Amino acid sequence: MGNSTMNMKRKLAWASVGSVLVCGHGPACAIEPEWQGQSQAVAGAQRSPDPRLDWWRQARFGMFIHWGLYAVPAGEWKGKATYGEWIMNHAQIPVEEYEHFRERFNPVKFDADAWARTAKKAGMGYIVITTKHHDGFCLFDSALTDYDVMSTPFKRDVMKELAAACGRAGVRLGWYHSIMDWHHPDYLPRREWESRPAEGADFDRYVAYMKGQLRELLTGYGPIGVLWFDGQWEGTWSDERGRDLYAYVRSLQPDIIVNNRVGRAGGDFGLDHESGMVGDFGTPEQQIPDTGIPGADWETCMTMNGHWGYNAADKDFKSTEDLIRKLADIASKGGNFLLNVGPTAEGLIPAESVQQLGDIGAWMKDNGESIHGTSASPFDAPAWGRCTQRTLEDGNTRLYLHVFAWPADGQLKLNVGLLNSIRGAPRLLADPNRPVSISGAGDDRVIRLNGPAPDPIDSVIALDIDGAPDVAVPARISADTEIFTDTLDVRAATTQHNAELRYTTDGSEPTADSPLVSGPIRISNSTWVKAQAFRGGKAVGKVGGGMFKKIQPRPAEAVADVKPGLWYEYFEGDFKSTEDFSTLAPLSRGACDGFDRSVRRRDTRFGLRFTGFVRVPATGPYRFFTKSDDGSQLFIGDRLVVQNDGPHSLHEEGGEVALAAGLHPITVTFFENTGGHDLQVLWAGPGLKKQPVPSEVLLHKE
Repeated sequence: MGNSTMNMKRKLAWASVGSVLVCGHGPACAIEPEWQGQSQAVAGAQRSPDPRLDWWRQARFGMFIHWGLYAVPAGEWKGKATYGEWIMNHAQIPVEEYEHFRERFNPVKFDADAWARTAKKAGMGYIVITTKHHDGFCLFDSALTDYDVMSTPFKRDVMKELAAACGRAGVRLGWYHSIMDWHHPDYLPRREWESRPAEGADFDRYVAYMKGQLRELLTGYGPIGVLWFDGQWEGTWSDERGRDLYAYVRSLQPDIIVNNRVGRAGGDFGLDHESGMVGDFGTPEQQIPDTGIPGADWETCMTMNGHWGYNAADKDFKSTEDLIRKLADIASKGGNFLLNVGPTAEGLIPAESVQQLGDIGAWMKDNGESIHGTSASPFDAPAWGRCTQRTLEDGNTRLYLHVFAWPADGQLKLNVGLLNSIRGAPRLLADPNRPVSISGAGDDRVIRLNGPAPDPIDSVIALDIDGAPDVAVPARISADTEIFTDTLDVRAATTQHNAELRYTTDGSEPTADSPLVSGPIRISNSTWVKAQAFRGGKAVGKVGGGMFKKIQPRPAEAVADVKPGLWYEYFEGDFKSTEDFSTLAPLSRGACDGFDRSVRRRDTRFGLRFTGFVRVPATGPYRFFTKSDDGSQLFIGDRLVVQNDGPHSLHEEGGEVALAAGLHPITVTFFENTGGHDLQVLWAGPGLKKQPVPSEVLLHKE
C-alpha cells in the first residue's frame, strides 16, 4: 500500500437545479468543499450509471490480501519487529539480499478454497490479492521474469488456484498490481539508499514489461472483476501514462473496473475526471470519509491490525464491534469496504482474522440485506447509528436502521427529518417475528421494542416508506467568495422536493412572506443571508445562512525595476513542514521562471522557497490554491492565504484575499519527502476562472 498519508481531494463544484443553485454544504457556509457536510443521500446520488460496477456496488464488502516474500521475515529484521510489506524499503535491504527470501517461501498450508470460503462466509463478494507488490515479486507464473512464485520451493501458481477457488465459491476475483517496482532494473527512480546504478535503466522498457505482465494476468485467469493499482506517486509516472494503462487493461477485459490509482494523481480519495484523472472508483486508505465522496464510487481499504503484510508481533486487532460498525458506516455513505488480511509465510490467514471474519459473517447472515446492494442514507448520520436504503420494485423505499445503541427504555426516537408516510410495521432483520411498533409523525416518530436489543453491536430494523425518501434538509447559502469589495451574487439552494425557497438579507429568519428565491441574490454590504424552504406555507427543514463581508482590498505596492520570474531558495533535509527549513541557509539561490522545480538537485527530501511579486489585473477578491506533494504554503505579503503544509500525497488547498490591482508580494514554500514532487499554484478572481498563475504576472526585483 501507499506509504504517505492519503488526503481527501477538496474540489469546488456546483450543480444547478432549475434557477436555484445547489451547493454542497449546510448552514453558514460560503465557499465549501463539495463533499463537506453533505448528507449521505447527496454523497451517493450522482454516480455514473455504468453497469460494469453493478456487481461491485451489490457486493459492498470485499477481502484485501497482501501476501508475498515479505511474509517470510514476518515483520522482523535485525531485531526490529515493526515492519510489514514495505520491509525491503524501510529496512533498506539490498535487492540481492532480499531475493534470498525466495528460498524460504514455501506456503505448504495454502488452501485457495479455504481462503475463498472464509471470504464468502464473512459476507464478502470479492477478493483483491497482490499479484505483485512494490518489491517486484510475483505470485503468479510469469513468462517475463523468474522473480515469481515458480522460482520458490512452492512452485505453484497461487493466482491460478485462487481463481479456480473463487469460481467455485461464487466470489469475484480482483488483482492488486504495483506500478512501483523496487526489483526491476529498468524501474526508476532508485531508492536513495540503494547502491544499484541508474545508468542504462529505461523506464519505457519497464512499462512494456508491466503491460506484458498485465496481459498475462488478464488473459490467462478468466474474468477479473477489479484491477487495483498502487505505487503510482513517484515522479516517473504521470496521468498520461495512467490514461494509457487504463485504456490498455480495458482493451483486454472491457468489463473490468479500475481504481483511481492508475493515474499519477489518483492517490486522493475522490475522482476529478474534469482534470483528467482516470479510474472508476476512489480509494480512501485507513479512513472513512465523513460524508462519502459525492458523485463518485469509492472504497475504503483498511487493515484489521496495524499492518497490511503479515507481522507476527502485531496483535493489535480491531474489535468485531468496530469492524461491523465501520461496515455499516461505509455502506451508509454509499461506499465499499475492502478489509485486509495478511497471510503467513505458511499460507494461513492469521487465526485472529479468521475468527473476526467469522463473527462478521454471523452478523451478515442475519443482516446482510442491509448492506448488499444498498445505497447511501437519505439523511445525515443520527446519534443512534446509521441508515442504508434500497428502492423496492413498487417504487417505494426500504430503510435499514442500524441501531448501535438501543435506548434503555426501548423507545428509539428517529429525529432524522423523515417526512414520508410509513408502510406497515417495522421489523428486526435478526428477529423478524418479534413485535416492533412505530408511532407519531415527522421527527416525533418513535420505534418501540420490547426487551433487549437483538444485537449489542448493530441491531437492524427494516422500515418501509411511501415513495422515494423525503427528508427535511437545511437550505444552503453559497457564493464564489466570502469576501467582496463591490457587490456579490449569493446563491440560495435547496434539495427539498416540492418546496419553494424564501430568503432574507437582514439576519432575520425567513417566513412564508419573505421574498422568493428566483436567482442570485445581489448584496452590496456586509450582511447575513438566510433562506428557508416552505411547503404549503409551512417551513420545511432548517434555516440555512451565510455571512458575507465587504472589505477594503489590500493596497498594491509601488515597485520599480522589476524583472520577469521569481527568486528561489533551495534546501535539503528530511522535512515534515515548510517551517523546518525556515531557519536554514539555502544550498543555492537565484532567479527562475515562475514556480520552477527544475532548480532542485534531487527528487526527494528537498525544499523550495519562491519569492517575488504577483501582478493582479483587477481589484477584487482572489482565491489562491496550491496543489502539492508534499506540503506547501502561500503568503501574500505577511498574510498566510493557503495552508497546505505537512506530509501528504498530491493534495489541494485554497484561501482567499481581497487585492487591489497592481503588484503584491508573494511567497510560496514547498517541500518534498519521498514520492512525487508536484507543485501547482493556481488562482481565480474577477474575470479569471481557476487556472495556473501565469509566469508573465510573476516578477522579482534585483
